[in-house]
Amino acid sequence: MPKKIKQISFSEVLDRLRSLQFDVTPVDNVANQFKVAKYGCAAIIAPGEGAASHSIVHRPGVLFGREIAHLVNRGYQQQFHTARGDFGATAEHLHMLHRFSEELKEAAGEPSLYNESLGTTSDDHLYDRLKGRNIPDDKRPTPAWELPAGH
Repeated sequence: MPKKIKQISFSEVLDRLRSLQFDVTPVDNVANQFKVAKYGCAAIIAPGEGAASHSIVHRPGVLFGREIAHLVNRGYQQQFHTARGDFGATAEHLHMLHRFSEELKEAAGEPSLYNESLGTTSDDHLYDRLKGRNIPDDKRPTPAWELPAGH
């Protein structure tokens, strides 16, 4: 039988995070949003709607300066995307991000999902082989092997 998850209030989530040595600071010029940081990683959370005690406004990512970089899987390498550009993700970055994400979920009373417990999951998947996948068939270029001979 599945375990029943006990709902906790948003203020309880913030208190738990503080007790686990997360840095919890209000987001400048935005009401009811808090940046939580630890291990060089951060996320932004806010009070949830309905039964949820909180919602994640900005998924966990590695801090580059004051910016939270999100993880992108490019097929050949994982990278962190920022406004200043993309940076290669090292094993240390991924380990810190995974540890941060797991501790954040545990403190917030969220369930731990099997695929996420195996390692860090990417925010976006931008494989080169996926380019043009959403183009309608009539707008898609004809592959070379389908062109008439001599073209």
